[in-house]
Amino acid sequence: MKAVAIIAGKEIRDGLRNRWVVAMTLLMGTLALTLTLLGSAPTGTVGVSPLSVVVVSLSSLTIFLVPLIALLISYDAIAGEMDRGTMGLLLSYPVARWEVIAGKFLGATAILGFATIIGYGAAGAALAITGGEVEPEAWGAFAVMVGSSILLGAAFVALGYLASSLVRDPRTAGGIAIGLWLFFTLIYDMALLGVLVADQGKTVTVALLNFLLLGNPADVFRLLNLTGFSNVSLFAGTAGLAEQLELPKAALAAALVAWSAVPLMLSALVFARREM
Repeated sequence: MKAVAIIAGKEIRDGLRNRWVVAMTLLMGTLALTLTLLGSAPTGTVGVSPLSVVVVSLSSLTIFLVPLIALLISYDAIAGEMDRGTMGLLLSYPVARWEVIAGKFLGATAILGFATIIGYGAAGAALAITGGEVEPEAWGAFAVMVGSSILLGAAFVALGYLASSLVRDPRTAGGIAIGLWLFFTLIYDMALLGVLVADQGKTVTVALLNFLLLGNPADVFRLLNLTGFSNVSLFAGTAGLAEQLELPKAALAAALVAWSAVPLMLSALVFARREM
């Protein structure tokens, strides 16, 4: 495990030198603060908790932004180093290939987690400073949203490593990464909606729908944050959906962890069989 920690530390230092951490933190903080200040303005007149509005807004932002950032920092982690020749130097040391994958994954996830906590934490702090009345349940929903955002990012980091392990050209890995982002954030849900409309409830049961939703980490994140808390689901318009689904919050969180673990193990297996 010492080798894993060393590689993870190297990834974090590389991220600091490349200013990825600063750039991501500023981007996420700026967008989160903008949504917080603009989105919570009318809540006093409609009787909605301002933090519930923030959770809904940031959840919608996270589904598109965090997977894109995660794929951008991971797609060339293997293919890029092999193309530059630095991977051969790294493997000349007494380190296993799975340790390389694990260390890089932990380092990239730490970078993304730091940016998420600081960026979204700034939004929560700004809301607290304004002195708006916030329900305790809303703070719980906000904490779950931040934690699940990190899990969602970890899932797409793992998918990026899988893409990077499968090919030798980093440009090809980048193309695969963009395809993954488009598929999971746009195409999958559009296709699922088309199936539901065409089926009209004849074949797709609630149990099957639950299973299909678990097939997309972005949908798992959406369900966990927009249907897991009553105050948030009422504002988001997903209260009816929350009553139909049979997926508890623990199962959704476990699904996000599985979306990180399975691609990561596959990338380690593929990388172990690669020839330098």
